Amino acid sequence: MKYETLINILERIRNEAPPKYRFYYPAEDDIEKLNQARSKAFIHLYLKVKFGLLDFEEREHFITDGANDGGIDGYFIDREERKIFFIQSKFRTNSKNFENKEITLSEILNMDTSEISEGNIKNEDGIEYNGKIKQLIREISSIEDIGKYNYHVIILANLKIDKPSKLKALTGGFPCTIFDFERCYNELIFPVVTGTFYNLSELAININLSDKGSSSKVSYKVKTEFKECNIAVLFVPTLEIAKILYKYKNSILKFNPRSYLDLASSTVNRAIRDTIVNRTTNEFALFNNGITILSDKTYYNENVGVKDRAQLTITNGQIINGGQTAYTLSLIYDLYVKEGKDPSTVLIDKEVLLKVITFDKDEPDTDKKLELIEAISKATNQQTEVTESDRRSNDKIQIEIQEKIFQEFGYYYERKRGEFGDGIRNKYIDRSMIINRDHFLRLCLSCDLKPAQARRNSETANFIQSNFENTLNDSSRYREYFYAYTCFKVLDEIQSALDRDSKNIQGELNYGNALRYGKYCVVSVASKFFDNKIASESFYEFADRSVREILGKWMSFEKHIENLNHNKIYFREMVDYENQQMRIELNYTGYYKGRTLNEDLINYFK
Repeated sequence: MKYETLINILERIRNEAPPKYRFYYPAEDDIEKLNQARSKAFIHLYLKVKFGLLDFEEREHFITDGANDGGIDGYFIDREERKIFFIQSKFRTNSKNFENKEITLSEILNMDTSEISEGNIKNEDGIEYNGKIKQLIREISSIEDIGKYNYHVIILANLKIDKPSKLKALTGGFPCTIFDFERCYNELIFPVVTGTFYNLSELAININLSDKGSSSKVSYKVKTEFKECNIAVLFVPTLEIAKILYKYKNSILKFNPRSYLDLASSTVNRAIRDTIVNRTTNEFALFNNGITILSDKTYYNENVGVKDRAQLTITNGQIINGGQTAYTLSLIYDLYVKEGKDPSTVLIDKEVLLKVITFDKDEPDTDKKLELIEAISKATNQQTEVTESDRRSNDKIQIEIQEKIFQEFGYYYERKRGEFGDGIRNKYIDRSMIINRDHFLRLCLSCDLKPAQARRNSETANFIQSNFENTLNDSSRYREYFYAYTCFKVLDEIQSALDRDSKNIQGELNYGNALRYGKYCVVSVASKFFDNKIASESFYEFADRSVREILGKWMSFEKHIENLNHNKIYFREMVDYENQQMRIELNYTGYYKGRTLNEDLINYFK
């Protein structure tokens, strides 16, 4: 599942290549060249995710893979961190090899890291390196403060080695990071699908100081139970905010209860857009409540060498309130860019209030800090139209569940609405791989033998904090919950097959009302068959067998419960006045979400 997603992403990267890069467009039947193209696209993927290089040609500049490449397939010079990265990649052409086959130590030894870093244009056999490696050497030699730089080797391949020192010896004494298949799935694939792969260590926001008097910023310190933090308030150009969210999307909304695409659903967008587009003056600064952003470190400088200009620099910024405003500004920016217009023509001279909350990122009590951030996020979003399920979206247990389900099963638990929109739109994944959070919580209730509540409760009721915490409070049960999800999928498949028969819609002739009203009931019973020792690859087979066995008993179950005295409210004898005969009125709609169902189910399927 995850490997197929990787291939989809690599195919999309290949198709980003301009036509002049014919290497990335081999004949469809030339499997060897197709795999070679994917191998280079794999290095593109790493450069895109880890260094935020969005443009294909910008990334291609750093690809060195080819003949006489000195064992180096790619590189990157990080001028902010003063690091030079050498990349060695071994792409595997099927999931089994990608997850199991290791790079050999001799392949790592073939990396001429020392020779290249020393400026040699030939290897020890006297053979000249290719043009891309010579380009790398030239770029290293042109760095004025090269003495402050460190080298680092990245291995995109599986490798088990007991001591880092042994690996360092193989890479010319340089430190090395291994990206095995698990790390590639978790740190490359998942971020691309969720649109959270951009690096944003620092944001630089240019401030207009004209007509603002001596300073544009108000700053004050606040004491909290976490510790002291600083709050700065100032007006910033809407153009700056638009550019930030246009580029970083979900990466800057990690603590926001809503994702980038989910923000599109609000009716507030039109009012925000109209204030920007239909006015040439700055009423927007008056009408809008502003944006709140978190920062690990914040720097403000009015001495930037340009009259009436200042610069605000934010480290690890995260928007926790005002996402709707930022989103709409980014849409305006996006529209103008796509139409070949200059966004500044409509955004110029319009500003928005920005509140920056700065914490000390070196504070040792990280959990306490995250608790406070979550509390601020929830409190500041009370004023906007945010659902109860949105408010729970950043709860720690949901993040853990999401990570564990992806890591073991390759499915995507959607704790924020629309967070996998990039993956769907770019066809990296199919919608069938996404698990709806409301449906998931109903399955959790089913596992707790509460199928009536699973069918009866509204989404709001399920996600009210007390109900949510009573239902979803143990992330170690994620396998049981995914098994329940698998059982429900089996039920859907059985129903789809039976629905093709117009005389047996929803399989009533075979299984009574199990498929129409009782799916969560069947899942409840099936969940008690679950054994945590079942291998993940056997989930479907085990679920299919259990579900079909339970369905085989369902008509007997319904016959049994129709005759129970406590169910007379749902199944009662009545006289048919047309023929004066007794008949039983069946209210299965009410029964399957009623107060007697759970106990009936437990007693019958002991």
